[in-house]
Amino acid sequence: MIIVMKSSASEQDIETVIQDVEARGLKAHPIRGTERTVIAAVGEERIAGLNSLESCPGVDEVMSILAPYKLASREVQPEQSVVRAGSLTVGNGNIGVIAGPCSVESEEQLVSAAHAVKKAGASALRGGAFKPRTSPYSFQGMKEEGLKLLAEARDQTGLAIVTEVVSPGDAELVSEYADVLQIGARNMQNYRLLEAVGRSPRAVLLKRGPSATIDEWLLAAEYILDGGNPNVMLCERGIRTFETHTRFTLPLATVAYVQERTHLPVVIDPSHGTGHTALVPSMSRAAIAAGADGLIIEVHPDPGKALSDGYQSLNFEQFEETMAGCRKIASALDCTLGAE
Repeated sequence: MIIVMKSSASEQDIETVIQDVEARGLKAHPIRGTERTVIAAVGEERIAGLNSLESCPGVDEVMSILAPYKLASREVQPEQSVVRAGSLTVGNGNIGVIAGPCSVESEEQLVSAAHAVKKAGASALRGGAFKPRTSPYSFQGMKEEGLKLLAEARDQTGLAIVTEVVSPGDAELVSEYADVLQIGARNMQNYRLLEAVGRSPRAVLLKRGPSATIDEWLLAAEYILDGGNPNVMLCERGIRTFETHTRFTLPLATVAYVQERTHLPVVIDPSHGTGHTALVPSMSRAAIAAGADGLIIEVHPDPGKALSDGYQSLNFEQFEETMAGCRKIASALDCTLGAE
């Protein structure tokens, strides 16, 4: 249920409603908009009698939430959320650009990439310290040592750090180093992990699972929001279809469809979505034209020698050219791209 407060409601009115909701065994999530406050009452189907709250001082109306995802729905928050994490701002006309190597491999590799992507206009640095791989024999990442290198790169460039957390037990450790916690596609429905990052003070980038429906994806985001973390970005990274010409199928219609249903920013991953370096620039431009709130792009100093995903990574020159093309599209839409 949603309790819509009047614009004239006092803080005491709002607190009284929150206490009443919680006394009924539900969670109360106050959402403060520019004009009025909305309180989402979330929990098991124990909402009988909430309509009586309309008689409370400061309450305008009580409404049902129709979407299965409550806190992520535009029914609860009509205004788009803006996520800020260090140098990164995503949403409401700010197109965040997260760029860097798939994996942290060495100090030289990471720091050179950080300086290069910042020069080209990126607003955050990506890099995997923990790498869940299909094969146990593939490079698994440098783990905490990789996190330390990411922190060093942030110290040198000022770029916010986006890196993946793969288990609930690592959430606190990764939060010590990262500005944004990435939940990879394989872990989209790892509910204990979602609960762990929901308790974190860090922003979260939630990737869609390759076989997940949009409702499943938004309900995964709901776990994080319900844990108390409002700073969630959705990341479309492609889904599995019968096509084999690309690594995954990148459905850009997702952007417009999801933005109608949720206030959370939508980021596009053209690197995983295509799996081919040559396709990344055009799909990046197309994502911005479709209204995406951000991009996450793999960039490596020497993709041919990358320990993971070199076949879909851009080199520094290619990334600069991609940013130049994307900047033209963003300008036409009156949006700000990256660190402009």
